[in-house]
Amino acid sequence: MKTSINPFKQALAEGRPQIGLWLGLADAYSAEICAGAGFDWLLIDGEHSPNDLRSILGQLQAIAPYASHPIARVPVGHGDVGTTLVKQYLDLGVQTLLVPMVDTPGQAADLVRAMRYPPQGLRGMAGARASGWGRNPSYVHEANGQVCLLVQAETEQSLRHLDTIAATDGVDGVFIGPADLSASMGHPGNPGHPDVQAAIEDAIARIVKAGKAAGILVSDEALARHYLALGATFVAVGLDTQLLVQASSALAAKFKTALPTVARGLVY
Repeated sequence: MKTSINPFKQALAEGRPQIGLWLGLADAYSAEICAGAGFDWLLIDGEHSPNDLRSILGQLQAIAPYASHPIARVPVGHGDVGTTLVKQYLDLGVQTLLVPMVDTPGQAADLVRAMRYPPQGLRGMAGARASGWGRNPSYVHEANGQVCLLVQAETEQSLRHLDTIAATDGVDGVFIGPADLSASMGHPGNPGHPDVQAAIEDAIARIVKAGKAAGILVSDEALARHYLALGATFVAVGLDTQLLVQASSALAAKFKTALPTVARGLVY
């Protein structure tokens, strides 16, 4: 067995845009359907979706035969709980992690260490799925070079520290969270507010200037293309839950009168 090269990490390093889809249905069956659609990456959400380690494992197995790269978001990345979750997600075979609410360079540096085996980090050793249950002895020597850390900047505090967070060695990319950022800036539920959009555009420019990949989730096509033009490298352009809400509601509305209009819905 060989340690898999992380194609997503490689693409970010080369500056190749990667288009993704958010998975919030917490189901392997629907994950496999989305995996066949042709997205560069799929985000399995452990923060705002009812996922646990076993449901994430099932989705990883469903996505594995396809070209889409699975990324998983841990529910929390700080403290002992965060370190444990990072270890468990990596042991499942996830190579790329997205971590929410990273507000300081110290938190970013702690995550870098949590994702790496000693001496570069403090990840615990185990013959888990990632190493083929120990059948790949080279894994422990090669894994540090293939893990990919994406941290979320989604508060005013994180924006104040953005330059040093992005400059942290071992952070591969910084993801802007429009919904939480808008709430932090006093505009909850309104990521389109001019102040929020100005902050997002400035953040993308600063991340790119630091030589790191900038990412975001947005379901508006024109806005997604705008962020890509600004230099964002990994952009999620929709959510499986939102796609189902919109399509099912639109179908029902064709046959039922007086149904309420369905909003496009919030993104994270």
